[in-house]
Order: sequence, then C-alpha cells, then structure tokens
Amino acid sequence: MYTSEHQVRVRYAETDQMNVVYHGNYAQYFEVGRVEAIRQLGLSYKDLETSGIIMPVIEWTAKFLRPAHYDDLLTVRTTLKEMPVNHRIEFIQEVFNEKGKLLTSGKVLLYFLRSPSMEKTDMPPEMAQRLQPYFS
Repeated sequence: MYTSEHQVRVRYAETDQMNVVYHGNYAQYFEVGRVEAIRQLGLSYKDLETSGIIMPVIEWTAKFLRPAHYDDLLTVRTTLKEMPVNHRIEFIQEVFNEKGKLLTSGKVLLYFLRSPSMEKTDMPPEMAQRLQPYFS
C-alpha cells in the first residue's frame, strides 16, 4: 500500500456564505493530493504528460462528514490500496483538519491513456517500478 500526505490551506474564495468549503473544491484538493503523491514517488504528472501519457478522471466520489472553514490547514491523504493493473489506477483520498478529524473521504478512478489517440494503455513502467516496493 502506498500513502502520501500533503497539506492545503483553505482560501477565503473556497468558502460559501456559510463559511464552509464549497463541496466542489474537494475535487481540487483531491487533485493536489494525487499530483503530490506522484511527485513523492519521484515522478511528475507534467513529465508523464510530456511522455505521451494522460490520466483523465473516469469516476469521482466523495462523502462529506464535517465542514472545513476558511484558513483551516487541511491534510489530504492519498492512498493506493492495490497495485494498479492494466490501464486503471484508483486513489482513495481523505481530508483531515488540524485536529486529525476526518472531514471528507472519497475515491478517484483514472485511466492511463496515450495522447493524442486516447487509447487505453498500461501504467508507465517507470511508475510501476517506483510503486513496486510498496506492494511486495
């Protein structure tokens, strides 16, 4: 299992009239978590794209348990519970507040595709090599 954590501070513009983070912003928090998880493996999402691999979101779900507010420091935990196979990669994501309380949980399914043909492809070998030690 591979797990990564990254912190994000809630900006004023991300809140609604109730002083609560608008639910749509969690998609961005999840994205930051995924990009940073890949970066912590020593890869960059940008480099994957430059090499011709894109990773569109196919499915996104979230469950909202507690609110986050302006200026809260959030921890986005991103986990791969299983080694990705074929063209699919599924991230389990959780957002915690500074007290360690779980605010939001969800999952994001992405596909590895070749650009520009949009054909499904296997996970890049370099990524598989860097993830392998976490699943041995």
